[in-house]
Amino acid sequence: MQKDLYRLKDDRGIASPQLIYYEDLIRENTRRAVDIAGGADRLWPHVKTHKMAEMITMQRGMGISRFKCATLSELAMVLQAGAPHVLLAYPLYGPNIARFLALKQAYPGSVVYALADAREGLDALSAACVQAGVRIPVLADVNMGMNRTGVALDELVDFGRRVAAVRGLVFAGFHAYDGHIGHPDPDERCAATRPALERLYAARDALMHSSVPVPNVILGGSPTFPCYAKEPSVYLSPGTVFVWDAGYAQKCADLLFVPAAALISRVISHPAPGLFTLDLGYKAIASDPKGARGIIPAMQDAEPVAQSEEHWVWRVPDGHARPALGDTVYVLPTHICPTTALHKQVLVASGGAVTGTWRVAARDRD
Repeated sequence: MQKDLYRLKDDRGIASPQLIYYEDLIRENTRRAVDIAGGADRLWPHVKTHKMAEMITMQRGMGISRFKCATLSELAMVLQAGAPHVLLAYPLYGPNIARFLALKQAYPGSVVYALADAREGLDALSAACVQAGVRIPVLADVNMGMNRTGVALDELVDFGRRVAAVRGLVFAGFHAYDGHIGHPDPDERCAATRPALERLYAARDALMHSSVPVPNVILGGSPTFPCYAKEPSVYLSPGTVFVWDAGYAQKCADLLFVPAAALISRVISHPAPGLFTLDLGYKAIASDPKGARGIIPAMQDAEPVAQSEEHWVWRVPDGHARPALGDTVYVLPTHICPTTALHKQVLVASGGAVTGTWRVAARDRD
């Protein structure tokens, strides 16, 4: 990783801490994802990393027409950006059903998909659709072993038949996310996907043999979507790859995406020998996962010591110079998705200079 890749030509006027998205790197990451997938029409990416309409517009311009989201705010943002196909990849219950249907009806030019993993969810969604006089496509959320949501693999056939038989709903296929698979070795990572995938295919074949079409199969996340790229007639669903982060860059180095977002911060104190403090606390950079919350690419030997709400203390090895008070320091977050959600807007840079701002439109839950 080039240590000066993120430093702007002139950052003196930028208040810190500030999140910066690097448009050139994002475009290159998107092109790489398209190449891996074998075409933009096979990608069904998640928007939860960025939550920005400008990203949707950029990726639509690069041929991507299908998007996935987790919140109703994200759904509204993607629909407002004109996406032709949008999946709300989150179970619907309570008032969220009515809000989902209202958004669907407000954007008749887009196909809006729901998902479900339980009879109770299907029944509630069906009743609301019948009352509203609409039909919506519903995907079965598949538990690929993550045990977060999803229908058990051995229950998929029965569940698919049930969706196909329920009034107001149209069975639209399978959504299969495997976020628990993230082996650093790509061969081990892909091998880990096979057992569940073969059972999913068996369920798909059984449904089709019983005259229940399975028009869509959406597979994987950022670490595993390359494993599915050679599978015929499936969609691939990465999310973080377009912006990437230090965590994935270290964990899945084989994928060769480049972190395309950084936080600019400043040194505000030299509290003790060998220590320097940044104005970058966990209210500006994600506090998950456990461990280091970011890296300083220009100071590979610096180690984080302690972080609080607005401060981050680092240590340099004996004999190494620490940055001067007031110096700008660029930090790559370990986890970009929740980091982005901490900011109302990001600066956008291209060619080493700030070119504008993008609003993190869907960061709030209405």
